[in-house]
Amino acid sequence: MKYRSTRSNETVTAEEALIKGLADDGGLYVPEFLPEPFLDAQALKNLSYEELASFVLSHFLTDIPEAELRKLTHNAYTGTFETSEIVPVKTLSESFSMAEMFHGRTCAFKDLALSLFPYLLVYAKKQEKDGKEILILTATSGDTGKAALEGFRDVPGVHIMVFYPSHGVSPLQKDQMQKQLGNNVKVVGIEGNFDDAQGTLKQVFSSDLRKEEAEKGVLFSSANSINIGRLLPQVVYYVWIWLKLLKSGSIGPREEFNVVVPTGNFGNILAAWIARKIGTPIGQLVCASNENKVLSDFFETGTYDVNREFYMTEAPSMDILVSSNFERFLYFLTGSTDEVKTDMEALKNTGKYEVSGEALEKAGLEMMGGWAAPEAMRKAMTDVYEKYDYLMDPHTAVAYAVYDKLRRTGKITRHTHTVIISTAHPYKFPGVVAKALGLEEKESPYDTLREIEKATGIAIPRQLGELEQREKRFTDTVERKDMAETIRAYADTIIK
Repeated sequence: MKYRSTRSNETVTAEEALIKGLADDGGLYVPEFLPEPFLDAQALKNLSYEELASFVLSHFLTDIPEAELRKLTHNAYTGTFETSEIVPVKTLSESFSMAEMFHGRTCAFKDLALSLFPYLLVYAKKQEKDGKEILILTATSGDTGKAALEGFRDVPGVHIMVFYPSHGVSPLQKDQMQKQLGNNVKVVGIEGNFDDAQGTLKQVFSSDLRKEEAEKGVLFSSANSINIGRLLPQVVYYVWIWLKLLKSGSIGPREEFNVVVPTGNFGNILAAWIARKIGTPIGQLVCASNENKVLSDFFETGTYDVNREFYMTEAPSMDILVSSNFERFLYFLTGSTDEVKTDMEALKNTGKYEVSGEALEKAGLEMMGGWAAPEAMRKAMTDVYEKYDYLMDPHTAVAYAVYDKLRRTGKITRHTHTVIISTAHPYKFPGVVAKALGLEEKESPYDTLREIEKATGIAIPRQLGELEQREKRFTDTVERKDMAETIRAYADTIIK
């Protein structure tokens, strides 16, 4: 299996795609073809999560010997999650279930891919045998940064630098990054939003700086979902969800299930789409947005337009207008690198592009969009807790609110079981959770957590509770225009 750029004929091996992250032309790597459906529930039903991961990924990472891949998935998923199931699927009613993806080291769904990705990257690096150091450059809207920092902490030959919007993450997300442990990590806040950070890093990947540092011995790579090594492991958990639904009797052997994904950078829902292409019986696929609803508007109009007000919300990981992985979906939708390149240039120069009516119709057959306002998100948190005794984080609540609206209006099939992707532990967002429960928000987020714990009986996760006593290590903030020089300065310390 080779990988090609979404913007040209550039083709590389899986190892090269893992190491480079972004193609030389600024495009994203995609498999040259998607494997024909290969999933058999009977053959897979008794596999552990790590075994399923090895099986699924062996169809995409064909250059890695299967025995080696089994070793990598075993190391990634052994002892790194709080639950033996890795992704528990909790059925709350006949109509819907919650797939909990927040039992990893940082209490967010990013842990599922970022537990494995460092092993894949180190394996790829060994195959290259060039002796160079790798510098992971990552922009985060809140969760990816911490998961990447934790995944790459003290990995030999790899260093990581994370940029986050200084005023665009929750207090606990900020603490998670500023108090990060490890000798090979660097965290920097920026005056701006996630799109500013991500956009600047994309420019760095296409700049002379990347070439200059490579000549000195430092290769730039990425841990965002723009890296194929982040995206592919996410496909696994949708296959897992299907098998769990079959085991619990929530669906029958020949039944489909719907999936609703709270969406920011479009990687999580793209992984669900790929899972469907390889044989997971996903019916309707719903892309749920908050008021930064550029994706929802696209599925309605066929126009991707970022010329709009940017909202900083209580669901910060969805506060994104330029969803990088949508470029991959656009490539699969049109099948044309020329068209993708033209659209991406239009997006860069004018802030918008428009697809043909035929492409829009095709997109609508693949998935639908929906969005929820802050009031609907908060109401969803309160209603689901009162009715089902289940506490959601704000991102999951956006997804539930969209699902509930689509179900009431008949746009989603009422008699098909739906899975809502629960992407983060609610305790990462104590302020909004406290409000939804009618509790007073304290000055310290940790005091607020203790109030929520007292009211709900849900224990504070160790990963979050232990942060309170740690010292802040990384408090620097820079302007967007200074990011490149900040990267240069850190890269130069690696090779001294």
